[in-house]
Amino acid sequence: MEPDYFAHPSADVEPGARIGAGTKIWHLAHVRAGAVVGAGCVLGRNVYVDTGAVVGDLVKIQNNVSVYHGVTLEDEVFVGPCAVFTNDLRPRAQNPDWQITPTVVRRGASIGANATVVCGTEIGPYAMVAAGAVVTRSVAAYQLVAGNPARHLGWVDERGEVVSRDAARPVGLTL
Repeated sequence: MEPDYFAHPSADVEPGARIGAGTKIWHLAHVRAGAVVGAGCVLGRNVYVDTGAVVGDLVKIQNNVSVYHGVTLEDEVFVGPCAVFTNDLRPRAQNPDWQITPTVVRRGASIGANATVVCGTEIGPYAMVAAGAVVTRSVAAYQLVAGNPARHLGWVDERGEVVSRDAARPVGLTL
């Protein structure tokens, strides 16, 4: 039976990967067995989705992003090119006690190009992480963060428009 998603001939979708209808997997992408990718997603060139990673529906992951085991991207998340996710708080080449530290990116959040998201953090719904930011602590719903380490810059709406530069979240930006 033909799959109901598109995978470029150079992409590697391992048997046992679950891919939703209408998803497009482009050049040199690799989706491992045990990965879950929802419907209507776009995985750009050289995207890697590891065993145990979860990608929701309508997610767009641009070129050169690795989504490792322990990372969950909920529905409608955007991940810019070359963004980085980690899953190990104390990386060592040899660590027999290694444990995955999960990361969750909530519905509608956006992560800019070349941003780094350190594991153990949660990016709130509709939050926006600026290009090049280094996220070392969780980001609130609708919050805009930038810099290294990522710091509060303001608040955005569901379309990503800046609605306030104040510290306090504006009325109406709640889930």
